[in-house]
Amino acid sequence: QVRLIESGGGLVQAGGSLRLSCAASGRPFSTSTMGWFRQAPGKEREFVAAISAYYADSVKGRFTISRDNAKNTVYLQMNSLKPEDTAVYYCAANRRGSYSSASSYDYWGQGTQVTVSS
Repeated sequence: QVRLIESGGGLVQAGGSLRLSCAASGRPFSTSTMGWFRQAPGKEREFVAAISAYYADSVKGRFTISRDNAKNTVYLQMNSLKPEDTAVYYCAANRRGSYSSASSYDYWGQGTQVTVSS
């Protein structure tokens, strides 16, 4: 089994930055199979970013995904945040298909709330 723990969410003003972290533990797997999704109230879960450097159009140029293999951790640096970025952000792992499809991932974290005020 794999456990994913996200951290780093919070409240930030528009134009600000946050860095999310996702630490993985449990059975070994490659961080190359990890990604980030988000879900806003009343909306479906949507793809945000995946290793290596795949991004949704809505975050391209503002968000950066990276990893530290030694720590089994993936990060999401979010800059120039907008109110429409407000959502619960989820880390996902063990991708076995399309990087942008939630159904491709076997494991999920509990989510971390990101709120961007205008």
